[in-house]
Amino acid sequence: MKALLVKTSSIGDLLHTLPAVTDAQRARPDLRFDWVVEEGLRAVPGWHPAVERVITVAYRKWRFRPLNGLFGGPLAAFRQELRRETYDRVIDAQGLYKSAVITRLALGERHGLDLASCREKLAPLAYQRRHAVPRGQHAVQRLRALFALALDYPLPATAPDYGIDRARLPPPPLPGRYLAFLHGTAWTSKLWPESHWRGLAALAAAGGYRIALPFQGARDEGRARRIAAGIEAVQPVNTPTLEAAAGLIAGAAGAVAVDTGLGHLAAALGVATVSLYGPTGAARTGTVGRGQEHLESRLPCAPCRNKICNLTGRPHLPSPCLQGLTDGQAWLRLVAALAPPRPA
Repeated sequence: MKALLVKTSSIGDLLHTLPAVTDAQRARPDLRFDWVVEEGLRAVPGWHPAVERVITVAYRKWRFRPLNGLFGGPLAAFRQELRRETYDRVIDAQGLYKSAVITRLALGERHGLDLASCREKLAPLAYQRRHAVPRGQHAVQRLRALFALALDYPLPATAPDYGIDRARLPPPPLPGRYLAFLHGTAWTSKLWPESHWRGLAALAAAGGYRIALPFQGARDEGRARRIAAGIEAVQPVNTPTLEAAAGLIAGAAGAVAVDTGLGHLAAALGVATVSLYGPTGAARTGTVGRGQEHLESRLPCAPCRNKICNLTGRPHLPSPCLQGLTDGQAWLRLVAALAPPRPA
């Protein structure tokens, strides 16, 4: 049996889909997936052994050259690659207009969320089979339910299994035992104050740990070097690709993360992690897995889902909701996450 999975972004959303792929593989051992994903994230599907072919899309390039796409070029090449095979199932696991269009172009029985379950209300028009999945659940559970309905197997009651083959990741860039502090995020409002990161680094160093600060790009590098300044145990590490970041995180004894895709990657790799939530909450999209601790703001305005804090109105200032989460609180949660599990 062969299925096409349409889930193009983001890192966290792709990782949330992996437990459903594992469920499907276990329920139907003959099942294999092809996966449509944005070209910069093609590594994620390739980490799961049930995925055979990764088909990439390039929205940013296409939107600037739409006429070229109509008469040839990369958009036409994508359509040809997409329709190279007729699938037993085509599953839109994203429920957006852009993913619905891709689903409609593919060859095979098209499945997705129904009108009440979908984020963008016209997307279900692209599907032949529409499935009801309650919106109040965590994203991981919703995707597991959607796959069970689309592929006709009982929804497992087991804990989510991301199924990542660690042998497909690069080796850790650092030897020995270290912690990964995942400080970068696209939302300014999700940034934790650098003074808090430095306080946490000092606590971890006093506890005998080395700390790795992965960075990609000049902004993250500047922040990493400011956090590390004067603390011998802290080392900024250039991770120019998602694969490099995955190798570093996979080798870590534990992690602390803002609400970012790399935090979800740590959870998917089974790394004990403390995740910090202010403008976003953990209930529906937080990290899921063994050894996951969530430290959430208690301000009445949180979670607001705003990329710039309404209280400060300034994109360069940390959000008060994250300022209220202290380095001491994060360290205590990390110690708890790193503790061996108690016997049943």
